[in-house]
Amino acid sequence: MESWLGFALLSAISAALVGIFGKIGLEGVDSVTATALRSVVMLITTFTVALATHRLSGISAFSSRNWVFLLLSGIAGGFSWIAYFAALKLGPATRVVPIDRLSVVFTFVLAVVVLHEKVTTPVVIGNALILLGGLIIAFAR
Repeated sequence: MESWLGFALLSAISAALVGIFGKIGLEGVDSVTATALRSVVMLITTFTVALATHRLSGISAFSSRNWVFLLLSGIAGGFSWIAYFAALKLGPATRVVPIDRLSVVFTFVLAVVVLHEKVTTPVVIGNALILLGGLIIAFAR
């Protein structure tokens, strides 16, 4: 198995736990406040891992471009989580999470247009199926 695939699967499993734990944790509380608290926990967790693995020393190698795009990514991620937790607060995890995962299809389109990544038949078919599943879930009654 390629190393990226192992990390991607770990990310998917962790994201599933975010949805389940988040839905339970949102009971009776404001979703934006919950997202802010979760972000603090994420900050502590990621910095602890970075410190424990001695990876913070590489921060001096970041260029202005790195900083700009990482800041933009952080802002987009913040808005994504605010919207995600608001949706989880209002709707069932079984519908919210798959709709949120339509980000896979949006990422595919942006990766092709902006990053000029290669398009292969399996990737197109996979994204089409994700889109179809998202549409079925979004419009199911």
